[in-house]
Amino acid sequence: MEREIDKITTIDFDISIFDTYCRDSEQLKRLFRITYDKAIRKTDKAVYQAMEAFVYNLNTMRSKAGAVLPNTTVSLGTDTSKEGRMITKNFLLAMEAGIGTPELPRYPKTIFKVKEEINYDKKSPNYDLFELACKINSEKLLFSFAFLDSEFNKSDSDRKDEYSEVAYMGSSRRVFENIIDESKKTSIGRGNLSITTINLPKLSIQSEGDIKKFYLKLDEKLDMVKEQLLDRYEYQADKRVYNFPFLIGQGVWMDSEKLKPRDRLRRVNKYGTLSIGFMGLAECLVVLTGQHHGESEKAQKLGLEIVKHMKEKAEEFSKFYNLNFNIYAAKEEHLLRTCMEIDKTMYGKIKGVTDKNKYTEGFMIPEDYNISFDDKINVESKYHSLTLGGHRMVIDIGSKSIGNIKLQKDLITKMKEAEARIRRVYYQIKI
Repeated sequence: MEREIDKITTIDFDISIFDTYCRDSEQLKRLFRITYDKAIRKTDKAVYQAMEAFVYNLNTMRSKAGAVLPNTTVSLGTDTSKEGRMITKNFLLAMEAGIGTPELPRYPKTIFKVKEEINYDKKSPNYDLFELACKINSEKLLFSFAFLDSEFNKSDSDRKDEYSEVAYMGSSRRVFENIIDESKKTSIGRGNLSITTINLPKLSIQSEGDIKKFYLKLDEKLDMVKEQLLDRYEYQADKRVYNFPFLIGQGVWMDSEKLKPRDRLRRVNKYGTLSIGFMGLAECLVVLTGQHHGESEKAQKLGLEIVKHMKEKAEEFSKFYNLNFNIYAAKEEHLLRTCMEIDKTMYGKIKGVTDKNKYTEGFMIPEDYNISFDDKINVESKYHSLTLGGHRMVIDIGSKSIGNIKLQKDLITKMKEAEARIRRVYYQIKI
């Protein structure tokens, strides 16, 4: 007959059970404790080596083309189980150790999810992991932080599992809302199908600073982008399960396990998102108002109106086509540079607009503009609830602040505590 003591796993072992079975032998109890401690240490070491291999493989494993690393993301910080805590700790340490060269690991993009009563408060079970992430980040800037308590990141579901938590892709992409089925509002088993980005500065230049003309051109462009995204969607939906042997064939994508090899993907692709990106809001506002949103309240008001208008149009598209359209604050470096170069060639150098190397990403304040951390957070964060397809905030703390754990934690705390007022979600701290 199987005894109770035989059912106990290594991780969940309750040391007090020794007292039940070993009352008459203090020596035996001591040996059990030594064995348990050694097993935990060996398990911890094995987990670290596994995480080390994981990080190494993601930074050396090339695609078929032979030159591109897989773009991978890991979101963590909220698993309070013993196993989850051990994995999280060792993953953070493996990222800190790097890949055996002075070069920092590029992948996976790591997002530490901050949540009250889980890791944010000093008495919360994972606060030590939050502190470890802050310590490593203050030295190597490897992680970003996402706030799950932001109003638009809270799940209205009764579930208390990983499916109810927002997760980000890369350094800013976000998938969560689901107009198809509200009960399947999650980040798991879904992704972004396509994205097309609108060059806002070009529209403002073509409108010659006339706001009414600008909105007419913006609506025209939004309709054009919508049609392009729908064309791509039709092309993707016409594919079959066997075209995607891992994503669909292995049941990774939501509901794909219900399909047969020759089935088309329309039944499951509908859960993905169609993103309308935008760039250069700051330069756009300079053309329309003479200043960007970091310089004047008037520009900030117009900037919010523009992005809100795009969000409302995306919601209209979603309801009409029963697909998940959203707005994304574009950050792709090559795109920002290419559009700037083209516009500079077409329209010449315009002060505060095309006299730079690249447009600002999404709704960000220009990098060369001198502004306090508090003001930057207050201005930019107001756009996060309008850009549910993806957004981020980058705080440049300067190279002299490397290793300053207090500054790192103070910034995160400042962002978190101001959450109810400014509704932000995703932050990245950089040098």
